[in-house]
Amino acid sequence: GKNQSILITGESGAGKTENTKKVISYFASIGASGKKKEGEPGLEDKIVQTNPVLEAWGNAKTVRNDNSSRFGKFIRIHFTTSGKLCGCDIESYLLEKSRITQQQEVERSYHIFYQLLQPFVPDLKPKCLLTDDIYDYSYVSQGKVTVASIDDNEELEYTDSAFDIIGFTNQEKWDCYKLTSAVMMSGEVKFKQKGRDDQAEVDEMAIPNKVAELMGVGADELMKCFCKPKIKVGTEWVYKGQNADNCLCAVAALARSMYNRLFMWHI
Repeated sequence: GKNQSILITGESGAGKTENTKKVISYFASIGASGKKKEGEPGLEDKIVQTNPVLEAWGNAKTVRNDNSSRFGKFIRIHFTTSGKLCGCDIESYLLEKSRITQQQEVERSYHIFYQLLQPFVPDLKPKCLLTDDIYDYSYVSQGKVTVASIDDNEELEYTDSAFDIIGFTNQEKWDCYKLTSAVMMSGEVKFKQKGRDDQAEVDEMAIPNKVAELMGVGADELMKCFCKPKIKVGTEWVYKGQNADNCLCAVAALARSMYNRLFMWHI
């Protein structure tokens, strides 16, 4: 009849994430309400299925752990007075955003980037405007691109079905895939210096057009924001000139921020 807390701690690779999954599965099984329509997932199924989505966008391979949670989380499971499961909410803390644009040689970025290039969802690559080669995307191919203990195609199957079980609409699911694709593709947006002055301009528009399409915005407007951002000086708005390095930093910052917001939106 009282609130209980379980604190799961340990060093990297000790098994915190796996232990948390076991605890959630246990509560889901003993607290199952039994009220379930034929062919529809129950509440306990939805709670257990939050894991594949969280892990796809929030877990990555590190030096010490192939499936390391790169964020902190607080999971709150709600019960009725009779001990039956009635809900769940998750609070997330500080996703490791630097990994989105840079990895060490022996590490890998978030699992979802590598799942997007797998064949389980046949129309995934065409809809997300992706090629077959992960090395076409510099943001996610600086370290390892495969992990021996993880079958990315199988994980994509779990991620895709988890979206449906939890109750995301088809549109929401595809928007998540497309925005993630836009993040990994952003690393291929290139700029060149214009004349002798510091002003940069887009090198060529093929990749920026794809990125803008996936984001659902206009490519010219998006590139203008990178090359000539508008800032407020006193009471007036002015356009600020950017060199090529400034533009690349702005693209990377947007990619990290967008991925972080997408991850938080999931939760």
